Amino acid sequence: MNEDQFDLARRLAVQLRVDSIRCSTSAGSGHPTSSLSAADLMAVLLTEHLRYDWEKPDSPDNDHLVFSKGHASPLLYSMYRAVGVVDEEELINTYRRLGARLEGHPTPALPWVDVATGSLGQGLPDAVGIALAGKYLDKLPYHVWVLCGDSETAEGSIWEALDKAGYYKLGNLSAIVDINRLGQRGPTELQWDVQRYAARVEAFGARPIVVDGHDLVAIDAALGQARDSIDMPTVILAKTVKAKGVPELEDKNGWHGKALPPEMAERAISALGGPTNLRITTASPSPGTADPASKANPGADVVLPSYELGEKVATRVAFGAAIAALAARPEVVVLDGEVGNSTHAEEFQKVCPERYFEMFIAEQQLVASAVGFAVRGYVPFASTFAVFFSRAFDFIRMAGISEVNIRLVGSHAGVEIGEDGPSQMALEDLASLRAVHGSVVLYPADAACAARLTLTMADTDGIVYLRTTRGAYPVIYPAGETFPIGGSKVHHAGTEDQVALIGAGVTLHECLAAAEELGKLGVKARVIDAYSVKPIDKAALVEACRVTGSRLVVVEDHYPEGGLGSAVLEALANASVPALHVAHLAVQGLPGSGKPAELLDAAGISCRHIVAAARELAGH
Repeated sequence: MNEDQFDLARRLAVQLRVDSIRCSTSAGSGHPTSSLSAADLMAVLLTEHLRYDWEKPDSPDNDHLVFSKGHASPLLYSMYRAVGVVDEEELINTYRRLGARLEGHPTPALPWVDVATGSLGQGLPDAVGIALAGKYLDKLPYHVWVLCGDSETAEGSIWEALDKAGYYKLGNLSAIVDINRLGQRGPTELQWDVQRYAARVEAFGARPIVVDGHDLVAIDAALGQARDSIDMPTVILAKTVKAKGVPELEDKNGWHGKALPPEMAERAISALGGPTNLRITTASPSPGTADPASKANPGADVVLPSYELGEKVATRVAFGAAIAALAARPEVVVLDGEVGNSTHAEEFQKVCPERYFEMFIAEQQLVASAVGFAVRGYVPFASTFAVFFSRAFDFIRMAGISEVNIRLVGSHAGVEIGEDGPSQMALEDLASLRAVHGSVVLYPADAACAARLTLTMADTDGIVYLRTTRGAYPVIYPAGETFPIGGSKVHHAGTEDQVALIGAGVTLHECLAAAEELGKLGVKARVIDAYSVKPIDKAALVEACRVTGSRLVVVEDHYPEGGLGSAVLEALANASVPALHVAHLAVQGLPGSGKPAELLDAAGISCRHIVAAARELAGH
């Protein structure tokens, strides 16, 4: 930096501090001290290194800035004021207020925010996905900058992110760690031991640069080195002082997440020099760049696999064949957690290795990378064993808050997996995924349905989850059958039905077998294939209640809480139907190892249990 640039950055850092105090004090809450420590870092980044067209936030050439320490939102929003996209009124009078877009932690309600942050340890992993897209698919020179807090380096997800960034040689990714020593309730684990931080960073395949986080010249040099990196991610380890600029609070414990009282704020602002109206023009994106190398083609011809009726095919196999067919669409990306030979995601890798990314056994990074690809407009499918998505649930939850569009495929669900035992049996996944904002939950019973739903997922917004089964089951639907989101398939329906059997996935086959047995006993039963668990087909359920007198048997390979049974009862809670008579068959207690058929029977969700429950409801 020359003298003029240095002066501009210095004055901006003061303004960012003042505005961070002003907006949080006005709101009566927020994290000003965490914002003050990083003000110098962001002032230099904004004036000298960030390349961004603020009038065109969707421009593919823009750099990306992710606040992994999302609680420092006063600082971020003050930066937005400095570049002129947020005005004085909005910053000071709407921050943290009901209905305002300047929320307590950043969300994409603001067009310059890529992902929601605030749950620590997630911004950097999401940024890895953005950087992967930039290097390998977009092939554009934008840089991905991430502001991290030192407290969040205790999260394993930070190190998963650096590990994968190093593995994929993401020189276009730079993390800036604000090492201000103090966390929420006291000192952080490593405090100011920057050399231990550096050793850890280096061990994970990234380049550490240690700087004084308040030395503008040193910060400028470090950011320049970071952008110039070609094949290695950079981590700038900036030693800072919490509440820098407010002497009575500097490096003092007990002020995390507390707005300065008005009198203290007035003293601090006065000492800093008072409010200013400095406007910054950031550097434009690199001139002469092109559009992303991978251009979406949602109209590309996708030839799905076809199956013969009665043929036994696992739905995970059908997913693999369908996702391979979707390689015809250049926006589709597949990520897997080192189980692609079991999820069958590797079928995509065989035909399109350039858009297949292995995340190894790092499920948090698996989901985060999918989020990053979604930010760049891709259609990411992330797959692993269904049970392992539980490790990444908070990432899925935050993806819902970000309102990004990602597709998750979980195989080997329920007791149906057999001998591997309960550690491998997803029995909570339907409940957890149903609870996520904006989610869609799908559970196909046969290969035809699984293949068609895979294609449908590619064009469905939100967090879309497909639950697939390990074992092979007969194909029951003809080629060309459609399976709309929110629909169902009704089998053996008649006007004199006495009971409805409701299943999904593996239990649908048990329900069909039970309906046959019941028919022989003189009990007429319709079967509802609730392949769309969320949203569920309320109309089909209401009609079943109308015909059967609300005699329903719901059967699921899942714990009773929050799964298919809950979805059915929630749908009927306010419906005008006869009084409900429901038998809910679900996995009770802790299952063990055994053959799939043995486990289904032991769990009370096999054909004979369904027959017994239906007969009791029908009074037979």
